[in-house]
Amino acid sequence: MYEKSLSKSVDVQAAIRSLAKGALGSASRDGLKLMELEFPPLVGGDESKSQFDDFDNIQELDRNKNWVIQFAPTIPSDLLGEANDRSKLWLIFPDLKECEIARIEWQGARYKESTYTTIEEATNFLGRSGGGGSKYDAPWGANLVGGLSKLLGGEKGDAGLLGDQSAVDSLTEIPSMNLFIQPGNGGPVEDWINCEKIYDSSPNTAQVVVNGALDKLRGGYYPAVFFPKLAASVDRYFKKFQSVLYLKPLTDKGAYGWLFRVYPEPWQVILQYANIDNKDSITVENIVILVSETRPDYNKAVAMLVAADAERDAKQNK
Repeated sequence: MYEKSLSKSVDVQAAIRSLAKGALGSASRDGLKLMELEFPPLVGGDESKSQFDDFDNIQELDRNKNWVIQFAPTIPSDLLGEANDRSKLWLIFPDLKECEIARIEWQGARYKESTYTTIEEATNFLGRSGGGGSKYDAPWGANLVGGLSKLLGGEKGDAGLLGDQSAVDSLTEIPSMNLFIQPGNGGPVEDWINCEKIYDSSPNTAQVVVNGALDKLRGGYYPAVFFPKLAASVDRYFKKFQSVLYLKPLTDKGAYGWLFRVYPEPWQVILQYANIDNKDSITVENIVILVSETRPDYNKAVAMLVAADAERDAKQNK
């Protein structure tokens, strides 16, 4: 919703979680294992921000973390294996510090039913128990920071620079579903590589990536010449993901809208604009200008949006 005065008064993220619940349920029951949820996490509420506002990766990661923690309890238990065991839903944080913060901020019993872990812990555990033998691909500089933390920790052996290890749950069983919280996006590229390792060690586990910027990977944002391991992972793994919920803002030449999809429905390009009546009351109108079974090219979607907006203006000005 581009009209900020309205988006601040609406719990947009709750609506997105509701859509995601239905989409994830339908996709999982249809047998999909590699699923993507992509949406703007900062839209809605008192601190609503669009892509036109200033924000940093920390704010985005914080919102994605909170979104996933609130989303996890709503996932139907029948998606989590025959035992309907909610501990087999893993919330996979990008690092130990984020996991620790989540433990502190979300104390409710319903938020503790899922298993809290990290990309590193999940990669190493599944590499051992899944028989794949995969080992965690550490980001550049990780060993240096880890060594510094232990040095500063004195007798305790850890100054907590990387987070509190007690924040993660003990891993004992193969999960039924993994929710990855913003892997790679704004963090080390090794996060994405480790996501594939987790899948290879447990291929029957549903993998759900939440705002992992997979478009950047599939679109060649990271050149293969500089990131050969990541490029190989994209071709083998990330190009197989299906967008079960996708909401991406589109804008150009004063036209605003969205590229939208909720599984199993088709893709839509939506033109959005604000109507202001003679009492200065604002309402937002959405016009669907394209419905497609296949995902439209981004540039094509923007061009269609601009054309539809120009056509609307021309009709109004007659």
